[in-house]
Amino acid sequence: MATTTAQSEARRGDGVKPGQRANAADRHVGSRIRERRVMMGLSQQQLARMIGVTYQQAHKYERGLNRISAGRLFEIAQVLGVGVSWFFEGLSAESEQHEISPRQRMCLELARNFALIDNEKHQEALSQMARALAAQSQAAQAGIAVEPEAANEAH
Repeated sequence: MATTTAQSEARRGDGVKPGQRANAADRHVGSRIRERRVMMGLSQQQLARMIGVTYQQAHKYERGLNRISAGRLFEIAQVLGVGVSWFFEGLSAESEQHEISPRQRMCLELARNFALIDNEKHQEALSQMARALAAQSQAAQAGIAVEPEAANEAH
């Protein structure tokens, strides 16, 4: 006797059809949505409001628990200021989603905090400091001594 789809779903206990289950690609897209949201300094609640879904649904999208329709992904891309393809960057058929490194996490936090600074002079000061520190690091790697003022004047 053949089993029905409903019987199969009941045995699995999740009520989700196999073709609708989230996979590695869904998790990758979700993590890229979260990454971009954080870069822009938005909360999940803010993103949810902007795309017309509940906070819980936005959370499920970011965790890769629910699949995102093409139309919804296009809307999310517009809200986050990127092309749809941005969400797929770094995805390969063989790779599984992995945790972001501490350095990537720090970069995301830095971008998020920078976006929250309202004062343009403070943003420029922070940007100048980052350029000076980067120039010092590059010079040190090349074995050249650079004074912080000289690195700052280069820009």
